Amino acid sequence: MLIPGMEADLVHGRAGTRSERKQAAIVGAAAEVFLSTGYAGASMDEIASRSGVSKQTVYKHFSSKEALFVGVLTQMMGEADTAVHTGLPQVENRAQLEAYLLDYAVRQLTIVLTPGLMQLRRLVIAEAQRFPELAKVLYARGPARALEVMGSAFEQLAGKKLLQFSDATVAASQFNWLVMADPVNRVMMLGDAAIPTKQQIYRHAEAAVATFLAAFLHPDKR
Repeated sequence: MLIPGMEADLVHGRAGTRSERKQAAIVGAAAEVFLSTGYAGASMDEIASRSGVSKQTVYKHFSSKEALFVGVLTQMMGEADTAVHTGLPQVENRAQLEAYLLDYAVRQLTIVLTPGLMQLRRLVIAEAQRFPELAKVLYARGPARALEVMGSAFEQLAGKKLLQFSDATVAASQFNWLVMADPVNRVMMLGDAAIPTKQQIYRHAEAAVATFLAAFLHPDKR
């Protein structure tokens, strides 16, 4: 249910002190419990049992169930952020620009549209009224982070006269919505069965990039 590779790293704690390995095990077990039973149904006793530590140890690392959920949220979104935002490669012409945007869009959709992250999003939305801080963390680590990274990249691309816009954040938001809106809405409402195939992701990303460039490609590159 987690991002590929994340669960094993958390459970086995490949590096760090004994305390860090225990904390990683707790977060890994908590992710399984929260995503399988929901926030309200999650038991700290079960999390302790699954992580192989005492309940007292769980509370030593996380003061409350809400704090532990924030830890899970932070870990999962951090893993997604690392996988999606790999930095701006060498982009000097229109062909390289199109390739960069397409690669980013495909990577973002592939990472975000996983059962674990979609389940996490639904869970946070369900608890948003009772625990608004959870929604704030999800937004900051997800959409807001994506806009920050893409806005910075777009500023650099505008400096190379590859893109043209009046506001980098607006351009980043337009790109993000072209890429993410329909696929994410479908999976959020229809469940895992609506997760697109690799071919569908690629076709959707191609169309999103083409629409974005029709609006924001620098006139000199048309």
